[in-house]
Amino acid sequence: MEIRILRYFMEIAREENMTRAAQRLHISQPSLSKEIKKLEEELGHSLFVRTNKSMHLTDEGMLLRKRAEDILTMVDKTAEEFSQLDNIIGGEIRIGCAESYLIKYLARSIKLFKEQYPNFVFHVFSGDTEPVAERLDRGLLDLAVIVEPPNLSKYNYLTIPESDVWGLVMRRDSPLSGKAEITFEDLYGLPLFCSEQSIRVDFPRWCGDNMDKFNFAGTINLAYNGSVFVREGLGYLLTFDHLIDTSEESGLCFRPIRPTLETNMYIIWKKYQIFSPIAELFLRRLREEFS
Repeated sequence: MEIRILRYFMEIAREENMTRAAQRLHISQPSLSKEIKKLEEELGHSLFVRTNKSMHLTDEGMLLRKRAEDILTMVDKTAEEFSQLDNIIGGEIRIGCAESYLIKYLARSIKLFKEQYPNFVFHVFSGDTEPVAERLDRGLLDLAVIVEPPNLSKYNYLTIPESDVWGLVMRRDSPLSGKAEITFEDLYGLPLFCSEQSIRVDFPRWCGDNMDKFNFAGTINLAYNGSVFVREGLGYLLTFDHLIDTSEESGLCFRPIRPTLETNMYIIWKKYQIFSPIAELFLRRLREEFS
């Protein structure tokens, strides 16, 4: 299975049309069709459902698309790293990030680093710890910033200063908006939502045996989307402070929960990882700042 053919396959999957894909790839349509037919024969499965005007992925085609995306990302990342070996004025770094106000520390580090290396380019993938760590493990990321204690058998880490403080986001017309802080008892019976990771990791250490008294009506992994749900009256969002617009115009407010629940943030990378030159320099800068 050649990298070139995987790129052909991905272009057809994007265009859903053999002729348009051939035009974008600057090859003839018969040649492209022949290459994809050979790929299907090699794999022993049809990758597309063909009609007169379009081509759609089969289940096997969708599986290959997922694998091909990872393979081509890794190939491109490797090519970038080699191209940077003799060019330390810039380069690219891929970072996975949890959603947190404390990302400001990473942003400041990147800003200072770009002043020294103006051709430095960063790519950020956002998500909870599990998908971010998975991409790091597969070599698709150089670094990850997570809000869960790192697995010390797999990762090296730095701790970001400060901690995220948990609280409740609600509509300003909620009866609880008049309170300065929210307790266990205030939450009983309310329709709550937060991330699956928070339900699994954070709240058990906050309320212990009281977890079964809470009504988690749903889960959500992006705080902004959660704030829209709150505004539309679906319930109450448990999240970090500073993530949601709670100005007068927003119609929302944030109240801290008591006892206080805080979460630390960590920059992690795989043990024995080999970095590109620019990534090595950036990690060195982070170590100087956060060690």
